[in-house]
Amino acid sequence: MNKRQTERVVNDFPPIYNAKCRVLILGSMPSEASRAANFYYMNPRNRFWSVMSEILGEDYVSMTSNEKATALLSHGIALYDVVHTCAIKGSDDASITEVQPTDIPAILRSAPIQKILLNGQKAAGIFGLYFQEETPRAETLPSTSPANAKCSLSDLVKVWREALRAILI
Repeated sequence: MNKRQTERVVNDFPPIYNAKCRVLILGSMPSEASRAANFYYMNPRNRFWSVMSEILGEDYVSMTSNEKATALLSHGIALYDVVHTCAIKGSDDASITEVQPTDIPAILRSAPIQKILLNGQKAAGIFGLYFQEETPRAETLPSTSPANAKCSLSDLVKVWREALRAILI
């Protein structure tokens, strides 16, 4: 059996946001596929872009990284992760240790964020540890990760749509 080694990983993805963003979606740490592609949610089995496509009515799945970023911003949606560096085995969120968080407060000072949506339990747990003062405006949603096999795409779309409904542009 091939056991993955824990490695120290740096998330050097810049946050996607501007001064008009009203919602901030936070993941935990980019997967190996995302790190290789140098953009958020690039594992083809992750359903994040399919969920956004269904909710926002645009084909995010077929867009380039730059097009995805521009389209999210046009809806007032910012995107980032809570982990800047950590020790992790592959893409396994459950193995994340030795966390150094990202600078979420910088985004919150620069944009009128009304709601923070946390993509899964790991993102929520880390966010709660490091940004406790921001938890009143945060909501934990089911992870779009392929590891969350208990949620169908339609279930994810329903829950995520409800969370985004009040703030969509």
